[in-house]
Amino acid sequence: MEIKANLARIQSGLAPGVTLVAVSKTQPDEALLEAYEAGQRDFGENRVQDLKGKAERLPSDIRWHMIGHIQTNKIKDFIGFVHLVHGVDRLKVLKALDQEAAKVGRTVDALLQVHIAEEDSKFGFDTDEVRALFSPEALGNFPNVRICGLMGMATFTDKAAQIQREFKGLKALYDEGAALNPNWHVLSMGMSGDYLIAMEVGSTHIRVGSALFGARNY
Repeated sequence: MEIKANLARIQSGLAPGVTLVAVSKTQPDEALLEAYEAGQRDFGENRVQDLKGKAERLPSDIRWHMIGHIQTNKIKDFIGFVHLVHGVDRLKVLKALDQEAAKVGRTVDALLQVHIAEEDSKFGFDTDEVRALFSPEALGNFPNVRICGLMGMATFTDKAAQIQREFKGLKALYDEGAALNPNWHVLSMGMSGDYLIAMEVGSTHIRVGSALFGARNY
């Protein structure tokens, strides 16, 4: 019941048009099913093996989001069913994603991950690198990947002003890209500790784990 109550609380505070991605990494199937039975359909995993296994075991109408750092040799394991890839953080991944999607005859939706935090541990393109991919001509080199927008993670800090500044920078960058690509509609930013700030800035997808499921099961 706790997951159901947490889900209702989070959903009641969602800004219009915002999608809640339930970050279910490390959570058992039973926890996902509790959220599913309460109406949740978007779930995010960061480990390919877990993503593949849960997709095989759990209801087929779940929309699976790959939110973790991607190893190119693992793309083939999720390319056939993934709903949205959040973490295209380097050109090598974009190329491999395109190649693997072509092999299974589909066009996969994905986001370009931008490094916005003041932490070296965060992955992603820098501003100049990602701008080089904004034009339809540049993205045309990857016909089996449909770039739908951007993703970013703010610095892990309790300084709300810094988090807001980083999110605003990503939103401005997203607006630049969206002006060139009318099909852009996803700005994925905001997690359990900062999703309220992200929504204020303009996030369309928030990735919430511990606030929904409780502490992770490592």
